[in-house]
Amino acid sequence: MNVTIVAGRQWPQELDQLMRDLPDWFGIESSIVSYVDAARTLPTAAALRNDEFVGGCVVRPHTPRAAEIELLAVSPALHRQGIGRQLVDAVEADLGNQGIELLQVKTSGPSGGSEEYERTRAFYEAIGFIPLEERTDIWGPGNPCLILVKPLR
Repeated sequence: MNVTIVAGRQWPQELDQLMRDLPDWFGIESSIVSYVDAARTLPTAAALRNDEFVGGCVVRPHTPRAAEIELLAVSPALHRQGIGRQLVDAVEADLGNQGIELLQVKTSGPSGGSEEYERTRAFYEAIGFIPLEERTDIWGPGNPCLILVKPLR
């Protein structure tokens, strides 16, 4: 899929709408609000197709050597076309230029039994993330959190 990756500005309204188009992944209103608030200030890469916002990746810096993908979302009609990979590749290149050595992402853990999140975990593993730990104390009961990490150097 031919998209342009753009960084250097925030896209909170576009991400809000995109998450609402993905209820199987972003179905908790308080989480959407939290992600949108984060997207107002955190570094964001956007995927544009013919100037239309079709995906975004929000990054949370943690230390001078580590960062986290706070949010990654792609328009549902465009899943499995390489846009998520392009967004993460651009983010990794930018973080590497900043000296970041470790990137993490949190997603729903395997004990949650979600087909959608099974695909999400497979995506992250396919692009080099390593499952580190599933925890049940981060997002609350019944919402297991899998932490995945990727060395950038």
